[in-house]
Amino acid sequence: MQLYGALVLFFTFSAACGLRCYSCSVADPKSCTDTETCIAFLDRCYSFKPEGVNVVSKGCMASQLCIAPITCCEGDLCNGAVPTGPGVILLLLSSALITLFI
Repeated sequence: MQLYGALVLFFTFSAACGLRCYSCSVADPKSCTDTETCIAFLDRCYSFKPEGVNVVSKGCMASQLCIAPITCCEGDLCNGAVPTGPGVILLLLSSALITLFI
């Protein structure tokens, strides 16, 4: 029984360690569906729309580079047009499993 709890914790922590961001350069921000896992020092998701250009760029960025007109945010997939919450669902599921098996 403790093995199941350890496995659930392992998968929860491994999923929580890497920041995921939407990554694209498109005209319509809602059509950005590609995601990437950011490397260690890139700790923010960004969105950038240059003035006079009909293109939005999204991806990972270091917090020190987050200056106007670049919009940065913290949290998985926070730079998308539609808010998502897979991390919260995973955390609730793992907590329920630990409660049942421990």
